[in-house]
Amino acid sequence: MSYEVTIEPTGDVIEVEDGQTILQAALRQGVWLPFACGHGTCGTCKVQVLEGFADLGEASTFALMEVERDEGKVLACCCYPESDLVIEADIDVDPDFLGYPVEDYTATVESVTPLSPTILGIRLQLDRDMQFQAGQYINLDIPDVGTRAFSIANPPSQSNIVELHVRLVSEGKGTSWLHNELAVGDSIELSGPYGQFFVRSSDSQDMIFVAGGSGLSSPESMILDLLEQGETRQLYLFQGARNIPELYHRDKFEQLATEHDNFHYIPALSDEDTLGEWSGFKGYVNDAVKHHFNGKCSGHKAYMCGPPPMIDATITTLMQARLFERDIYMERFLTAADGTDESSRSALFKRI
Repeated sequence: MSYEVTIEPTGDVIEVEDGQTILQAALRQGVWLPFACGHGTCGTCKVQVLEGFADLGEASTFALMEVERDEGKVLACCCYPESDLVIEADIDVDPDFLGYPVEDYTATVESVTPLSPTILGIRLQLDRDMQFQAGQYINLDIPDVGTRAFSIANPPSQSNIVELHVRLVSEGKGTSWLHNELAVGDSIELSGPYGQFFVRSSDSQDMIFVAGGSGLSSPESMILDLLEQGETRQLYLFQGARNIPELYHRDKFEQLATEHDNFHYIPALSDEDTLGEWSGFKGYVNDAVKHHFNGKCSGHKAYMCGPPPMIDATITTLMQARLFERDIYMERFLTAADGTDESSRSALFKRI
């Protein structure tokens, strides 16, 4: 059995199969709904039921309070329709979002390469092409562990390949399995693409990319895609790492900077123990941004990807440098150690 769900204010109509949540069905039919945790604890995917009946599923009482339940609100990530529905969602329709549907894929491990002492590069050959936008991510099904999200590092032109940058997380079951058990030739399941982190191509402003750790994956995909398309806007990549061994793909970006006059690469190291060997910027990556632009970043779009402390520090730097919410986009890398506490979201911006 299936039910039709009409989504206002866009008017999109999706078919929700038995056992599917509203969110699962929407993403697999190329219809985007806001979401974050995906399992009923953050409240990002909260929608209003205007017509029909639904099973609320395992929505936490923290994310969906009793008074909200009485008002007909549900969480799309864990709500199951019990009739045809009309729902209202808080959707910002972005003209640059292409809306590729989420699909399931089987992949074969083509290569496993250490990129740094803590980050592993994994190259997967898909069983068929996947359309995605640079900056989006996939969910990887790790045996005996569950699903984990990883950003795609290769450009969309390589549609039958998925490259991942996986940082080993202390006591992280998923990343430990990938670092220690995954081997060339193995088969693994994944789904995608997911996410709202992508280049706003319709905007004419120059672009600042800020990456920390394995958060380089999304900006790398974006930059490679832009350069492949003959981008003429100025592109600045600020890559933050603790020390030289952790500054992976440095040679690649230095080479790109020599080949493209509009691409600029600014790495920054923060570990004082190795700075004697380093002639580049010394300090945190957000300080490198401030130094390079002399505290004035207006006239740019900024794209950030990395751990929450880096994101929060960079938001502050960019705001002080005269960028605003409309100019800033981000992908915050949360690990098992970070949890899913909504307090880790920026208190400054509703959207990010």
